[in-house]
Amino acid sequence: MDIVYKMSEKEIKKTEIMSQLAEKQITQRMAAEHLGISVRQVKRLWRKYQDQGGEGLINKSRGKPSHNHLDEEVKKRVVDLILERYRDFGPTLATEKLIENHGIKISDESVRKIMIAEGLWKHRRKRKLRVFQMRERRACFGELVQIDGSDYHWFEERGPRCTLLVFVDDATGRLVELWFVPHEGFFGYCEASRHYFERYGKPAFIVINMASFT
Repeated sequence: MDIVYKMSEKEIKKTEIMSQLAEKQITQRMAAEHLGISVRQVKRLWRKYQDQGGEGLINKSRGKPSHNHLDEEVKKRVVDLILERYRDFGPTLATEKLIENHGIKISDESVRKIMIAEGLWKHRRKRKLRVFQMRERRACFGELVQIDGSDYHWFEERGPRCTLLVFVDDATGRLVELWFVPHEGFFGYCEASRHYFERYGKPAFIVINMASFT
């Protein structure tokens, strides 16, 4: 029997944004702003959406017991050992000692959660969510150009993985330049920009997604 997965509101929103991305209505940077995530995360979602459609964005493990679920006896032993010997240790170092000295195979993430729950480790302050306000498009064609790169197997098995540089005119939403490069980088952007300048001249403003350089 086929299993039916129900989408959450967050997954529905992701699917809608990916659909707009597929229709070239928005760029990956704009998608990241809408979803409140990084461009790198958008690229991962986009690859899943291209491979599996909206179904690829559903968390199929929701409601299932975690594979990393710890036995209560193991958890109690971990807490006792940390209280007795490793109270001043951070989760990563405590995990190393539990593995080396006591043969307890456990991830540092599990130890971190246990220590936070027991009040032995303070949760790092979460970054404040940035709220992005939609801005109006520029009034004239060529006034502002947004440039982004998308790394993918564009030629399937017929060629190596490469990056497609996309130039989008902000006023009209038109794709004004598409350029394939081996990887996203300074020289690739320079070469693609030269071709754009030769066809349309220099825009007043250029916005480049620099997330891939970090």
